Amino acid sequence: MPEHNVGTREEWQAARDELAKLEAEQAERNREITKKRRELPWVPVEKEYVFDTQDGKKSLADLFEGRSQLLAYNVMYGPDYTKGACPGCTNLADELDGSVVHMNHRDVTLMCFSRAPIDRLTAYKDRMGWEFPYVSTYDTDFPWDFGLAMSEEQAQEIPEVQEMIQDPPDWLQEWSEQVGAELKDGLREGPGWIAFARENGTVYHTYTVMAPDPFVAPYHSSLLERAPKEGDEEPRAWRKDEYPD
Repeated sequence: MPEHNVGTREEWQAARDELAKLEAEQAERNREITKKRRELPWVPVEKEYVFDTQDGKKSLADLFEGRSQLLAYNVMYGPDYTKGACPGCTNLADELDGSVVHMNHRDVTLMCFSRAPIDRLTAYKDRMGWEFPYVSTYDTDFPWDFGLAMSEEQAQEIPEVQEMIQDPPDWLQEWSEQVGAELKDGLREGPGWIAFARENGTVYHTYTVMAPDPFVAPYHSSLLERAPKEGDEEPRAWRKDEYPD
């Protein structure tokens, strides 16, 4: 006999109706959260940041590529990682390419950040077959200023981090081996989404979400909920060649 519940069609329908109520409540709650997210104050970014990209040095404003919104995922791939990026972040990034064109046509530039040097990011990007822009925050204040990474001193002040370093579970030890970094270094990187808007020549920081809630579904309709501005978030079935140039 199967271990899960078995019942009649009537029992299934009754249970399904109860679940539908919860799903409707969740959908409404998600709409409220998206509204609150977009009502957050926009904070002008006054410091100048210069990033390494595959196309050379670029400012934060340059990363928008002429669009008014920028949404980036911070992949856990620090300078101390010798084998590659975090497997969980890699799995998420694997799904982003299909969303890039949809996001671009909704005035949002989609990309990834990591703190490792650009040559290692480019090599990893080629290895994984990724096409989205991948930008290095190496040797900048950007990851510290926006909470995307921790200094050694900051990590030492967080009991939960120190506990994981001193007595790591088996899965975390395996993760450390996969990325090729000691836990004291590897856990200083943070996975998460960060969003910016650009208006009248000024760049604004609008939103950040870090672990444990960074792994939102990497579909453009879900990603658009993290973008600064309200827009057309209905899913589309168009292929890339059906978008106008």
